[in-house]
Amino acid sequence: MRVSREQAAKNRERIIDVASREFREKGFDGIGVADVMKSAGLTHGGFYGHFASKDDLIAEACAASMDRSAEKWSKLAETSPDEAFAAITSSYLLKAHRDNKASGCTMAALAPDIARQSGPVRKRFSEGTRTLLDILAKAIPGQSEESRREKALATMAGLVGTLVLSRAVDDPEFADEILKAGQAAFGSGETAE
Repeated sequence: MRVSREQAAKNRERIIDVASREFREKGFDGIGVADVMKSAGLTHGGFYGHFASKDDLIAEACAASMDRSAEKWSKLAETSPDEAFAAITSSYLLKAHRDNKASGCTMAALAPDIARQSGPVRKRFSEGTRTLLDILAKAIPGQSEESRREKALATMAGLVGTLVLSRAVDDPEFADEILKAGQAAFGSGETAE
């Protein structure tokens, strides 16, 4: 049975959404194309009608999740223009964000995997990272553009590092300690539960 263009577009979007969540939860090697298609409610055979390869899907899934992060950061900045930097950093360092990899930050979940990927995957990841960096730099009050960018780069590295370390340790109290230290260093100074 042939599907309409509209349905094909919806199917492609569903595949990307499922893959984005599954990749962040399990890593690129932890989930196969057949599993993604099954989770999307579609047959494995239909995959190549939407994507040239798993790498193509990985690139699209990374771009989509980073676009959603950019939308969230932009909304936070618009909602709290005087406190945009604190709003973004505080929302990033939440326990809920740490504890839910599947819906969390692509950088924290997949950066080491992405470093081993092909050019198109890394290109899409780099584009998404630059977009997030620009939003964060604009949220920093005062200072020169160069100083804001430098602070944004250091903050982004600190946010991602805090989340990665907090997720990686096996002791919940230690994980919370790491998260709270990141909140104090990069957030508004208030701990966010």
